Amino acid sequence: MSLETILGLAAMLFVIGIFGVLTKRNIIAVFMSLELMFNSVNLTFVALSYYVMPVNLVTDLSTAMTGHVFAIFVIAVAAAEVAVGLGIVFALYRVNGSIELTSDMERSN
Repeated sequence: MSLETILGLAAMLFVIGIFGVLTKRNIIAVFMSLELMFNSVNLTFVALSYYVMPVNLVTDLSTAMTGHVFAIFVIAVAAAEVAVGLGIVFALYRVNGSIELTSDMERSN
């Protein structure tokens, strides 16, 4: 696979994630779409790290692993986001009896 193919796949995943965030009413589906967007960014980091700085041309291994380190950092942030997001989902369900995003906005107006 070439760099262009991987970046195209990552862009398609990101667009699907944006579509999900903008169109879904269920907050869990929105979180899943956000995770898809995070994973497309991870794919981009790793692909750029692999193709732009090949390991056989870099003398320092830490320089070659920069994209991988960023991907691990994004995964850790996404895990924290899921934990906080699920806490918010449980709190919304206890208060409103629903996890739909539009029901909260209509009630506040």
